[in-house]
Amino acid sequence: MHRSRFATFSIYALAALVVVVSVFPFVYAISTSFKSGSALFDPSLLPSSVSLKNYISLFTLAEQPFGRHILNSIMVSVLVVALSLLVGVSAAYALGRISFKGRGLLLTTVLAVSMFPQVAVLAGMFELIRALGIYNKALGLVLPYMIFTLPFTVWVLTTFMKQLPKELEEAAIMDGCGPFRIIKDVFMPLLWPALVSTGLLAFIAAWNEFLFALTFVLDNNERTVPVSISLISGASKYDIPWGNIMAASVLVTLPLVLLVLLFQKKIVSGLTAGAVKG
Repeated sequence: MHRSRFATFSIYALAALVVVVSVFPFVYAISTSFKSGSALFDPSLLPSSVSLKNYISLFTLAEQPFGRHILNSIMVSVLVVALSLLVGVSAAYALGRISFKGRGLLLTTVLAVSMFPQVAVLAGMFELIRALGIYNKALGLVLPYMIFTLPFTVWVLTTFMKQLPKELEEAAIMDGCGPFRIIKDVFMPLLWPALVSTGLLAFIAAWNEFLFALTFVLDNNERTVPVSISLISGASKYDIPWGNIMAASVLVTLPLVLLVLLFQKKIVSGLTAGAVKG
């Protein structure tokens, strides 16, 4: 059945509107980051003169070691992704390939954990982090971040794991492979789309997290970039360095955009795993 021209035009117009609404804030941030002085308040997207002053001053601020904060965020996010995928693949194998009583209830419980708001677990997590001696350390953020990355990771990987043919596992068992070798040599090469999509989403969640980072880390050298941006200030409360803030926002957002564009095909195939059966 062919769509009418009006329907086709409406679909493309709506898609264009969504793209503009989604992309415009980032484009505006990029434009503003290259402006300085009174030009910051010029509403035009194209700056009259391009200046790197905001980017340079961002790394020379005495009160905020922004470069150190970026390294902290990279370290925490990479560790969160690595641990989430390690635990997620192991759990997905158990939940997706091994039949045991209460498997469905356990999987639902894992997903239900992600429904709790961060504030609900803030006090308990604070006491746990203090008891473990990792309070006020960037590495201490790995544990609370896994609360909201693991449920989604386990759920997606379990759905993908259930789709893999049983014959592959049976053939590996006949060849004398144990569970670890089956996961590593048989399933892992087939799980790349799901691993990329869940890993990237876990990275984005850890990279952008603010509440836990603000609560559990007070040392300025141990902070992550979302908190760092929120603490950028001028000489007074009326002197807000919008140029520095926009430059920091661009530097923080650009790596995520590049990663999504680079792995977009695997992300789509990983997120649609289990959507069609037959």
